[in-house]
Amino acid sequence: MSYLLDTHVLLWFRIQPESLGPKTLKLLSNRKNELAISVISALEIAQLSFKNRITLPKAPDTWFEDSLRHFNTRAHPLTPEIAAESYRIPEPFHPDPADRILVASARVESHTLITADRRILDYSEVRTFDARK
Repeated sequence: MSYLLDTHVLLWFRIQPESLGPKTLKLLSNRKNELAISVISALEIAQLSFKNRITLPKAPDTWFEDSLRHFNTRAHPLTPEIAAESYRIPEPFHPDPADRILVASARVESHTLITADRRILDYSEVRTFDARK
């Protein structure tokens, strides 16, 4: 199975895994699952660090690269197709550009998006998995 991690899921797994449900922890630890992390998560993590909303033990770019190695994946790019899809997704959907990109990425790449964001979980136009399970 192929999964895309929402930014908060990546942060929770690495910083406060108790925020994730047992099924999610098992899913993220199973090396048979393909896990994807969008480059937009690097942007969100850098922004959160810059605004002092999170404290990381390393610079955000180094921390992000370490996370990619941990999950044995690469940063999935923001392609022109994903950028366009982020504003073609059926409405109504909230305006946050990062969430739009994550949803578009999951749709274009046929990933299931792991998230605890209720707005995304309630959005029927993308496959999701509730990170609190």
